[in-house]
Amino acid sequence: MATIRYTVPGLERGDAEQIVGLLQNRLHALNDLQLTLKHAHWNVVGPHFIAVHEMLDPQVDTVRGFVDDVAERIATLGGSPDGTPGALVRDRTWDDYSIGRDDAIAHLGALDVVYTGVIADHRNQIEKLETLDPVTQDMLITQAGELEQLQWFVRAHLESSDGSLKSQSTRTEEGAAQAAR
Repeated sequence: MATIRYTVPGLERGDAEQIVGLLQNRLHALNDLQLTLKHAHWNVVGPHFIAVHEMLDPQVDTVRGFVDDVAERIATLGGSPDGTPGALVRDRTWDDYSIGRDDAIAHLGALDVVYTGVIADHRNQIEKLETLDPVTQDMLITQAGELEQLQWFVRAHLESSDGSLKSQSTRTEEGAAQAAR
């Protein structure tokens, strides 16, 4: 990461550098999420195809908006957002999405796992920002709330009448997809 030469008033450059690093991770996660959602949109099949196919595009658009917000916050803080595919692959700490052409419900099981990881990481960064930068924290809080609602849309397809999720005992995309089928 390049050294920050300026930042917003009232924020020390060292703090801004820490925040930019945290946001760069969120930028990668959100870029990956919107690409994963689009991948699932293209690869869903089966009797729930149209419902899931049409549900995913607005989610892609929402997450794409988050990507832009995070990148612009990095720039506002004096950083340089790195949104290249190479940087995403080099810096990510998670595996690539593992489901190809598959039943719509299987994709939703896997996407539930993906959303869980992104939301948990967002919440972790929100906690770190508590005293560091309330403006950036507020942005991530808003995004986390909207990501939770998007996950709810996914989970509604996986939920039984008793409130349990078909994939709730799984931790991997493959396991969740299998359980959801």
